[in-house]
Amino acid sequence: TLSLTMFRNISNYFNKKNLKDKKYSFLFDKPLKNEYACFDCETTGLNPQIDDIISIGAVIIKDNTIVSSKKFVRYIKPKNCSLDEKSIKIHHIRECDLKNGCEIEDVILDFLEFIGNRTLVGYFLDFDKNMINKYLKPLLGITLPNRSIEVSEIYHDFKIELIPQSFVDLKFKTILNDLDIPEFGNHDSYNDAIMTAMIFLKLKNHPNVKIK
Repeated sequence: TLSLTMFRNISNYFNKKNLKDKKYSFLFDKPLKNEYACFDCETTGLNPQIDDIISIGAVIIKDNTIVSSKKFVRYIKPKNCSLDEKSIKIHHIRECDLKNGCEIEDVILDFLEFIGNRTLVGYFLDFDKNMINKYLKPLLGITLPNRSIEVSEIYHDFKIELIPQSFVDLKFKTILNDLDIPEFGNHDSYNDAIMTAMIFLKLKNHPNVKIK
């Protein structure tokens, strides 16, 4: 059977062949050891096919520290769709707040420079990666090649080990409370990235947790 690493290597081999601009081949380098990029996207809705990214927040984790001098926060003018009421209630970003936002293509390229070849960390990361890939594929011909770590999966495995057959609540707020991590007031991409990074570090440093 193909190991996960082998599968990743094969798919990245084909992914790299599609790269339109060799300047970004650094994304395919071996990941920096003990460095991670934790990020979160705020969007106009929950369907990557029709919805747009309106903000990206990211932080770098080095060893066991969130590097406060390196932060990434960008607001983006939505291209195709307007903000729906439900999403405004979550992230409190209104259309008038995005009038001076950046173009998504510029933000995606800045984001790639920021994350480099680091392992990505996130909460329900597949959604955020799908949103990034929606713009990245037409722009550079590739999808994000970085290795990924999903904090809700690590948390789930950690809890199941303690109490097998139990129901594990994977809501963001529940995980924060259970791990005794402070919840920041504003629900925005940068704050969410910091809280997710704190969840990751708390779990990573627990004696019972092995990060694959």
